[in-house]
Amino acid sequence: MTRDDRLRARLRALPSFAGSAEPFDPATAPPTPGGLFVDWLLEAVDSGAPSPQGAVLSTVGSDGVVSARTLIVKDVVDDAWLFATESTSPKARELSANPSAALTFFWPTRGRQVKVAGSVRRLPDAEGAADFRARPPQSRATSLVGHQSEPLGSIEELQAAYDAALARAESDPGLVEPAWSVYALDARSVEFWQTAPGRSATRLVYRRDGDGWSSGLLWP
Repeated sequence: MTRDDRLRARLRALPSFAGSAEPFDPATAPPTPGGLFVDWLLEAVDSGAPSPQGAVLSTVGSDGVVSARTLIVKDVVDDAWLFATESTSPKARELSANPSAALTFFWPTRGRQVKVAGSVRRLPDAEGAADFRARPPQSRATSLVGHQSEPLGSIEELQAAYDAALARAESDPGLVEPAWSVYALDARSVEFWQTAPGRSATRLVYRRDGDGWSSGLLWP
């Protein structure tokens, strides 16, 4: 057996989306996706799911190349999903060139995932400043270091820069990184996916319909 065959055999032996969740009846879902998402997120939090606020943000650059990375979602307000990053970061530059993006949440212990697709906009600077000041010193220091995604000469260089930035953050709690910004993904569609024991998954999708939402089931 070749190495690839061994890996394939091991992967096939693993259970697929084996998490368990409470029964989900789409007929009882609220008229807008934000409320259902918050319910699912808080259930994931209460169940002890690891990093339930983490999501994969997928963007497309001006060259048409897709990028994806995991980040932390800060809030959901009026069917807009909020996250933060430096306005100089690669993802911010991609969003400036093409604001279309998607967030994917996956809670394996709950057997659930949610995909949010829409258009991203940058919120006023005051929102970014307030979010930055609310972060712990270690997180603020990471942003104050800067140079995100640029080539790094050595780990020692990074450590020295981080130590200096942490000293600044701890000595001046009001210090703000000017490039730190909050972004809102205004959803055009939100899909809820849940495993269903004994059959394929249940999929419920909301789509923006004028000023409101329409919803319906999807085949797995």
